[in-house]
Amino acid sequence: MHWAGWVGVGCPAVRELLCRPAAELAQLIRQGELSSPELVEASLRRIDEVDPQIRAFSHVAHESARQAAAEIAAGDPRPFAGVPIAIKDNRPVEGMPMTVCSDLFGSFRPFRESFLIGRLRAAGFVIVGKTAMPEMGILPTTESRRFGPTHNPWALDRTPGGSSGGSAAAVAAGMVPIAHGNDGGGSIRIPAACCGLVGLKPARNRVSVGPEDGHSFLVCDGVLARTARDTALALDVLAGYEPGDASWAPPPPAPYAELLERGSGRRLRIGLALNMPLEGATLDPVCETAARDAAALLASLGHELEEITPPWTRSDVLPDFTRAFGPLISSVTHVGGLIAGREVTADDVEPLTWELYERARTQGTLSYLAAQSRLEGMARSVVSFLAPYDAVLTPALALRPVLIGEIHGRGPDPWGNYQRSGYFTPYTAIVNVTGQPAISLPLYQGEDGLPTAVQLIGPPAREEVLLALAAELEAAVPWADRLAPIAKS
Repeated sequence: MHWAGWVGVGCPAVRELLCRPAAELAQLIRQGELSSPELVEASLRRIDEVDPQIRAFSHVAHESARQAAAEIAAGDPRPFAGVPIAIKDNRPVEGMPMTVCSDLFGSFRPFRESFLIGRLRAAGFVIVGKTAMPEMGILPTTESRRFGPTHNPWALDRTPGGSSGGSAAAVAAGMVPIAHGNDGGGSIRIPAACCGLVGLKPARNRVSVGPEDGHSFLVCDGVLARTARDTALALDVLAGYEPGDASWAPPPPAPYAELLERGSGRRLRIGLALNMPLEGATLDPVCETAARDAAALLASLGHELEEITPPWTRSDVLPDFTRAFGPLISSVTHVGGLIAGREVTADDVEPLTWELYERARTQGTLSYLAAQSRLEGMARSVVSFLAPYDAVLTPALALRPVLIGEIHGRGPDPWGNYQRSGYFTPYTAIVNVTGQPAISLPLYQGEDGLPTAVQLIGPPAREEVLLALAAELEAAVPWADRLAPIAKS
């Protein structure tokens, strides 16, 4: 099909177009079968039509997106030339608001961009807007006081996950073919699992967090995508040293997209881990069955599977994680106060944000350093235990995507909400502590109609192992054409 002129938002061809992999769309633009202005216009019109139901966006950049698309012509060799992308609302994009979905930040517009935004632009992406998140990116749901709840395109009464929930919902609803996210405790993998997408958390310091920071112990940036190949191509764009980075991951032996195509080429030793990293959490039978079915599938593909019990179950994981994570939230809140030009008060932020802010301010330096040291010691023991395995398979979530309003960080018991969020997603944050790469894959679909995902954890700095496995599983159980109801309607 020649796509030129097929820009009517109600047209089935356009709905199909926006749900195709980003790399395929770039190829159509290179070949002149589709223009970037047509594709970007279709995306903007789709956002205008669908987002009032989903509420995935905190800002839509109609004018600047159209201007950027107009500058891209057929034959552009860049890997994603002319493809629309959305950016999570906690990374600065010049000319666009950055609110971290908090009232505190008002109408703040940063004067410079993150390095990763520059890389996305250099790859040819057209930024169509900023996506919603929980305030400050704290929770694994997306229901900020400022913008309201973001809805899961698979079931509008369910969460799309978080904290990159707006990005995941935008892709799953067919508004953009790919979106940016970041992951400090599961914030790419959780919404990918909730929304039926591929979500890779790269290895620690694989993607620069500059110029704001030199490195990050917990957070890494990536994308929400439909396919393993799009994920690999995007990582090739984002990965690598930037001047002034305090630390960075060793480069891969070849581009990730090339390594994905090569595959592993050998029988891998894979551990199946079902024991909870967080004491007190329980595993939904649907989530356990998905992990066991994935293990059987991997075995049928020729890999060696073994059930294991990593030493990651501890009652003090959440408190120590909070002592390390809380100062990060406190620093963002402090920046918000500087932008507002006054002291931050409890009325400026949501109750959970204020709770974390106050705890971080009063915990003391020694408490923070001791928690960091304990987490690093735990990470060393976990990584050492997992060293004999090429990958580790776990459920992506412990529970089905929760109902909107169940975990939001407001109301009389915000700390109880925070603890319940850990029981929803106990398998993700531990990988931020160890620094390993991990990927969420939407292998199955439950009887409730919701996606059911598994997580694969790779060796340190070895994303290519996960991407090759993801491509192998995707070929065995194709998921990219499995669309949410709203993406088909």
